[in-house]
Amino acid sequence: MSDIKIAVDVMGGDNAPEEIVKGSIISIEEMNDIKIILVGKEDAIREELKKYKYDESRIEIHNASEVIATDEVPTVAIKKKKDSSLVVGLKLVKEGSAQAFISAGNTGALLTGATITIGRIKGIERPALGTMIPHENGGATFIIDSGANVDAKPNYLVQFAQMGSVYMENVIGIKEPKVGLINIGAEKEKGNALTKETYELLEQSNVNFTGNVEARDISKGVVDIAVCDAFVGNVILKYSEGFSKSLLKIIKKELMGDIFSKMGALLATGAFKRIKEFFDYSDVAGAPFLGLKALVVKAHGNSVAKDVRGAIKQSRLFVKADIVSKIENKL
Repeated sequence: MSDIKIAVDVMGGDNAPEEIVKGSIISIEEMNDIKIILVGKEDAIREELKKYKYDESRIEIHNASEVIATDEVPTVAIKKKKDSSLVVGLKLVKEGSAQAFISAGNTGALLTGATITIGRIKGIERPALGTMIPHENGGATFIIDSGANVDAKPNYLVQFAQMGSVYMENVIGIKEPKVGLINIGAEKEKGNALTKETYELLEQSNVNFTGNVEARDISKGVVDIAVCDAFVGNVILKYSEGFSKSLLKIIKKELMGDIFSKMGALLATGAFKRIKEFFDYSDVAGAPFLGLKALVVKAHGNSVAKDVRGAIKQSRLFVKADIVSKIENKL
C-alpha cells in the first residue's frame, strides 16, 4: 500500500499553528507510511517548520488564506470562507489528494462542511461523532453520538451503534464490541419514547446489544460502545473532562496541605504519575465523524502536539482498515 496522505488543518484550535505543526512532525517521525498535508496560511506554516529537522518529502504545504473562527455560524462560514483552511482541507479529501482530514477548529463548520463537501455513505441518514472516554479497566468506551445530532430518531441511533461497532472492532481491535444504550435506568421499560423505540430496534439489529446502560456505569467499562443522541453524549463528555481535571487538582491541593501529606505524596510520586497517565487518552485523541464517504476527524479545541499525533495515528488505522467500506457492508 502506498503512503497514506492525511490533511491537517494547521489554523484550527486554541494552540494553532505551533502545536499542530509539532504534532505532525512527531507523527512522520513515528509512522513511516504516512505523508502530511499542512493546510493553512503558508507563511505561518513555514515559520513553524523552521524549528524542526524533518524529511521534507513527507510534508506538503497547501495554502489557505482564511480561517473559520470557533464563534462563527457554521453554514455562513462555509459559504463565505471558501479559502479557509477547513474548507480547503475537506476539498483535498473530496478530490482524492488526501485520504483523511483532521481539524481542531469549529465543530459545527466541520460537520456542515464535511456533509456538504464529502457527503454521506449511501444509506446513512446522519453522520455521528464518536469520542473515547477512559474507564477503570484501562480501556475506553466509545460514546456515539457525542456532538453531531442533538435531535435524533431511533433509526439514527441504530446506525450509530452499527458504525461504532465497525470502528471499535477494526480500529481499536475489540471483537464483537458490547453495545449499550444510555438511559436513566437499566430496565427495558425505562426512558423516553426515543430510547424505548431504539431499544426494540437494537434488539433486532446486527450488533452485540447488551441493553441499557446508566451514565455512572460508563466509567466502569461495562460496554465498549455507549449509544445516545448528541445532547446526552456531549453533556457526558464535557462533564467527564471537567471532573477528571478537577479531581486531579483536588488531589494535588490536599497532598500539599501539610508536611505529613507532602511526605506521603513524595513516597507515592510514581502512583500519582500513573494516575495522571490513566486520564491521558491522547493516544486515541480525535473524534471521527462516522458515516461520511471519507474520514474526517475532529480534534479537541485545545489539542497539543501529542493529541494531534494521536488523531493522526487513529486516522492512519482507519484508512488502513478501510472503515468506510466496512460500514457500507455492515448496513
